Amino acid sequence: MSSRIEQLIDEIEEYIDSCKYQPLSNSKILVNKEEIDELLRELRMKTPDEIKRYQKIISNKEAILNDARTKAEALINEATVHTNELINEHEIMQQAYAQANEVVTLATHQAQEILDNATMEANNVKAAAVQYTDEMLANLENLIAQTVAMTASHYESFINNLNGYAEVIRANRAELRPREMEDLLGEDGTNSALNLDMLK
Repeated sequence: MSSRIEQLIDEIEEYIDSCKYQPLSNSKILVNKEEIDELLRELRMKTPDEIKRYQKIISNKEAILNDARTKAEALINEATVHTNELINEHEIMQQAYAQANEVVTLATHQAQEILDNATMEANNVKAAAVQYTDEMLANLENLIAQTVAMTASHYESFINNLNGYAEVIRANRAELRPREMEDLLGEDGTNSALNLDMLK
């Protein structure tokens, strides 16, 4: 089952794919700021919960080891009780002693095997959780970097468009005014009191 962070990343990718391209462009898109902000806000809120979830998985390593230790101690205690029962039987004391040593040795081996398996399992769980969390954070980092780059590109394009419009307006005004009219107008294109008197 996918996490909420994965769902949010999918939603953001789907939203970006659904955005319309800017006029005369096949690489720049128009983004609704409120919608993308809402998705990023929820992503930011969910990230700590996901990290806590995987920290909890990592902390389960200790629980797995404790369970293994408990089982190992139970095996050793059972073997010790069995050993004492055998030793108390005088007729087969030597045989009981040897058998008891075998039982203790076997129990010790079994306990060590349980501990080894539990340690391996716990390390695997921890490694998988760390890898998954790192992948999630890498995806989030890439998404934020793409969003920043896209926003910067849109802002630069917007400024360039405004400058282009300003140049067109200045050119149009220059075409509308004859040269002699420009001499009577101030450099900033406004009428001074002196210029107005001259025009009269």
